[in-house]
Amino acid sequence: MAAAGIAVAPRLFAGEKPADENFWALFSDPHIAADSKLVFLKANMTDHLHAVVREVMALPVRPAGVFVNGDCAYNSGEKEDYRAITGLLEPLRAAQTPVHLTLGNHDNRKHFWSVLKDEKDSKRPLADRQAMMLSTPRVNWFVLDSLEKTLSTPGLVGKEQLGWLAKTLDENADKPAIVMMHHNPGLTEGVPGLKDSFALFEVIRPRKQVKAYVFGHTHVWDVAQEESGLYLVNLPPIAYVFQEGNPSGWIRATVAADGMKLEMRCIDTAQKAHGEVKELKWRV
Repeated sequence: MAAAGIAVAPRLFAGEKPADENFWALFSDPHIAADSKLVFLKANMTDHLHAVVREVMALPVRPAGVFVNGDCAYNSGEKEDYRAITGLLEPLRAAQTPVHLTLGNHDNRKHFWSVLKDEKDSKRPLADRQAMMLSTPRVNWFVLDSLEKTLSTPGLVGKEQLGWLAKTLDENADKPAIVMMHHNPGLTEGVPGLKDSFALFEVIRPRKQVKAYVFGHTHVWDVAQEESGLYLVNLPPIAYVFQEGNPSGWIRATVAADGMKLEMRCIDTAQKAHGEVKELKWRV
């Protein structure tokens, strides 16, 4: 009984912390396997996600929410992978922090929904996609599902989802919008990103309320800005990196009235990128 009390107490305490409605924790590419001891490219994915959750839980304020931007599962989206990541994210939910998940090319939509039944049963704008619009005080988050086929590297938004995005952006043009999905833009020949990138950019470039396109997939941390003023934010992986020396971790995003501050939080705090801040100023 005493041991159980000790285990529960930190969660209750965390739930009592104030939440900052403009602070968001951005996670991407956790690649969680059912086997918690599995190591790939020198990274134990379970340990990495556990460390990130622990850091967020230890903050003096709670984020308004956590986004997990695809590749939730290790490789082929097995049911046990989703049970494992659900357990690892449970402390956040127990502390009253909403967690929003989307899917990448290592996920399996059917298996994901069979384990996370609340996600399957929740009201979604598209019945066959893990997509949503989340309205917050300063921005609207448009979270898209770019999973076309499990274990196929490129992604696809699709005509129906693009149509919903355009329509919903037009209906909510009075507030800045951030578009998030797993796949990177595939605007350069030979880049295995989003197949319908050009169609996507035809939607988001001319709609000036869209301020940023946030993605993962490449396992690289980077922020760029187009001539149009649109930001391209490449989230780092929580899991492993493809090139040694690149950081893994998460992004602390703080939304302002006219932009957003992104702080890199490395799992290895000795890395040069740890604490690096990118200041984004919205286009007008």
